[in-house]
Amino acid sequence: MKIVVICHYFPPEIGAPSARLYEMSKRWVELGNEVHVVTCFPNHPTGIIPDEYKGMKYKLENMDGIHVHRNYVYATPNKGFIKKTLGHISFMFSSVFYSMKKIDKPDIIITSSPTFFSIFSGYWYSLRKKADFVLEIRDLWPAAMIELGVMKEGFITRVLEKMELFFYRKSKKLIMVTQSFKDNVVNRGISGDKVHVITNGVNQDLFYPKEKNQELINKHNLEDKFVVSYVGAHGISQNLSTILEVAKKLRIYKNIEFVFVGEGAEKDKLKQILREEELKNVQFIDAQPKELIPEFYNLSDLCLIPLKNIELFKTFIPSKMFEIMACGVPIVASLEGEAAQILQDSKAAVVVKPDNSDEIAAAIEELINDKEKYNQMKASGPEFVEKNYLRNKLAERYLEIINNA
Repeated sequence: MKIVVICHYFPPEIGAPSARLYEMSKRWVELGNEVHVVTCFPNHPTGIIPDEYKGMKYKLENMDGIHVHRNYVYATPNKGFIKKTLGHISFMFSSVFYSMKKIDKPDIIITSSPTFFSIFSGYWYSLRKKADFVLEIRDLWPAAMIELGVMKEGFITRVLEKMELFFYRKSKKLIMVTQSFKDNVVNRGISGDKVHVITNGVNQDLFYPKEKNQELINKHNLEDKFVVSYVGAHGISQNLSTILEVAKKLRIYKNIEFVFVGEGAEKDKLKQILREEELKNVQFIDAQPKELIPEFYNLSDLCLIPLKNIELFKTFIPSKMFEIMACGVPIVASLEGEAAQILQDSKAAVVVKPDNSDEIAAAIEELINDKEKYNQMKASGPEFVEKNYLRNKLAERYLEIINNA
């Protein structure tokens, strides 16, 4: 089968969307399919395009057997709603202008959203190429933007919601990353027969328990520290200022170090809080290449998964939780809903209320003091993800669904 995947994010960019689509595509190639990925030049989250791509409008690459079509994008850092939107729109046009004529007779067009505008590219591709249109939804957009306060509910959001439902109806298959997302669209009138759930998962060839990386420990002065880390986007969705409140509450413990790894729109604000509060038990580390993310998980004694306290986030499942569990690192998660249930079932996490610094701090203290519980959680994580969330098995289920399309 000839599969075309349209996505804004793809390696070498880091993050859940790029990892999911790369590993799915790689597995499909291994199973004998021809896979083309239409994406933009790498720039996320810094907005900086690597030197080898600068000045280009289009480039075709081969990555582990995947045909990767890279297209022009208005590159901008992961901050500022208007600039990010312009970046998304630029890829919507460039993906059609530069890549569409390069790919003949595809069987399936898969568009992964967000970004919302790439859906237009995918639908246009499917019409012009007379191929089935499959839509993968990783975020309920624009609902998330409304609840986060980025957009106000009104005429524009109502138009966007009508467009959203239009594309849902036009798709041959709808792939959701959570059961809650499926329930949402079915309750809004979409036939449940064509809606399927393929959660995020983990590649255990990359994420597994290993010794702490002494070079990184030395580089970041973490020797003899109990490392509590957050690895990921520093945005409004995570509300990381709550974690700084936790660090303030626990600064009486001289051996605890809070480590934030990543970039995002809120990072400068967080650093300002750090300076104002004179927190000596916190450090920020720039976004790291994909191959180092397992190293940072494994040098951590505890990992945090926070989400802002809004209703929509009860439907979210942060993909990093599978990677952390696979590394055998206990989790303190401040969230509710479907993700909370998975983490509780795993017995590899303590789940507390979102945005509650007292409960997060108490959970950290509990795991520092209860070694038996801590060690049980370390052992539970890898076993749980191996049984339920291996990426290759999920890719095979995904392939079966689109084959049936």
